[in-house]
Amino acid sequence: MSKPQMAALPILDQAAGLRSLKAAQPVRVIAVTSGKGGVGKTNVSVNLAVALAQTGKQVMLLDGDLGLANIDVMLGLQPSYNLAHVLDGKCTLEDTIMTGPAGVMIVPASSGKRHMAELNSLQHAGLVQAFSELNRPIDVLIVDTAAGIADSVITFSQASQEVIVVVTGDPTSLTDAYALIKVLNRDHGVERVQVLANMVRDASEAQSVYDSLRRVAERFLDVTLSFIGGIPSDDWLKRAVRRQRAVVEAYPNCPASEAFRQLARRADSWGMPNGARGNLEFFVERLVQQPAANSPTGASAPRLAGVAVP
Repeated sequence: MSKPQMAALPILDQAAGLRSLKAAQPVRVIAVTSGKGGVGKTNVSVNLAVALAQTGKQVMLLDGDLGLANIDVMLGLQPSYNLAHVLDGKCTLEDTIMTGPAGVMIVPASSGKRHMAELNSLQHAGLVQAFSELNRPIDVLIVDTAAGIADSVITFSQASQEVIVVVTGDPTSLTDAYALIKVLNRDHGVERVQVLANMVRDASEAQSVYDSLRRVAERFLDVTLSFIGGIPSDDWLKRAVRRQRAVVEAYPNCPASEAFRQLARRADSWGMPNGARGNLEFFVERLVQQPAANSPTGASAPRLAGVAVP
């Protein structure tokens, strides 16, 4: 072997080591959910993911509406594989990943597959654990869940560090959002929920929507609700949907895009997890390994700890 080749090996090994170290960093996991459909939840997921990616984050977007997926349609993508193929053993999770706007890594699900909508809790847990097989740098995972209180919604929300509940001023949206928060809190121990008011006229309406939900939750539940703003009703967003584009990419200067960038800045300010919580979680091995990785010797035992509260 020539000397130049021998000299290059350590450099290549260092590069591989850096990529491996980056891939082992903790992942901020955010579930975006809602009590009822039709409140713009998937639009929020898509635009939050793209807005975060535009800041330089490595973002993955999981379509967690397993039986009625539509992120690929919303972005004009045509996946060769999706999560149904993974469960059928026809491909790996890695094989499903597509590149979306701003480099967002998209994991598509299927639409119109009844068996995907009827998976049991063990199968949902298996999907969560499958993400541990991914060996690529990821800073943030956005999970766009189905609407309602189905098992997939509960499992994916509980396995995330932050839960954003999207709500509108519609009374049925508020009622169903409260029902979802109640199930997450009373039955599954979720103690903190971020509330986003969508399709509002102005900041005053957004605050009013949040206050309506907060008053009921504070009276009957042991849960902390945080108001993270509102997304205005915007004709430019509707145009972006028709063009199958993320509005933050297609019309970056419109009011909705600015609101999504503000949401991304807020999400980026949330504290990173400093350890595993001891229950089912996405990328849990990266959380468990993190304390040891930060140790001067790298040999300390992993320590289970709570998620940092922003």
